[in-house]
Amino acid sequence: MEVLVMITTESSKTNALRIAKLLIKNKLAACVSIKQIFSIYEWDDDIEETKEFEITIKSKPEFKDYLIEFLHKISTYDVPQIIYKKYYCEMNYYDWLIKTI
Repeated sequence: MEVLVMITTESSKTNALRIAKLLIKNKLAACVSIKQIFSIYEWDDDIEETKEFEITIKSKPEFKDYLIEFLHKISTYDVPQIIYKKYYCEMNYYDWLIKTI
């Protein structure tokens, strides 16, 4: 059974929590994990070093396009990181995910 795992980032814990709660409330995700990370990247010809919050979304593969649209609307970034992949998962977890959303 396949699940969708999508990863995005936010600049603050408050923003990350807001997104996570909206995803759960709107039945777009069964589970959302948040962890603090440190990112280094180029933006406007400068090397940026910043604390961010990585948001990992576990959802149904058929929600991919809607999740991308949702994240573009709600992200505080001009160019939000949106990375996704389908994964196989254990049957009990799959059953729970399907029943949850």
